Amino acid sequence: MIDDIDRKILSLLQGNARISNAEIARSLKMAPSGILERLRRLKERGIIKAYATHLDPKALDFGLLAFVFIKTNEKRVKWDVGEIMAKIPEVLEVHDIAGEDCYVVKLRTKDTESLYRLLRDNFGSIDAIASTRTTIVLRSIKDTTELPLGDIDK
Repeated sequence: MIDDIDRKILSLLQGNARISNAEIARSLKMAPSGILERLRRLKERGIIKAYATHLDPKALDFGLLAFVFIKTNEKRVKWDVGEIMAKIPEVLEVHDIAGEDCYVVKLRTKDTESLYRLLRDNFGSIDAIASTRTTIVLRSIKDTTELPLGDIDK
């Protein structure tokens, strides 16, 4: 389990992955060595998985965001379908889901033409995929990876 100090550290990191240990220590009125030790433990326990940079997809010509709902052919299903899809560079997320569909995939491409080629060439070459249903995002109201850890001023 994590305590309130760990939550505060994680909350600060989610807001700015480049924040220094010294800044975290100042913010929490702790010694930098204590922060360093807590960060080490959070990494060892797998709570901190990575530090990331969030890029502007439109500025890098990946302006089209889509979700693809996938059904697999139950008679010919391969257990590695998710792993195969995860290797496609444009695929950002792959989720094995319950319900009518088997997977939902979040992906980014340049435009509808590149989405068409991706669906035809990449997804179409996976024998176990029986059908796909694609939803194109018109605009995103909220797009975050931050978990709701609570207010750090508590």
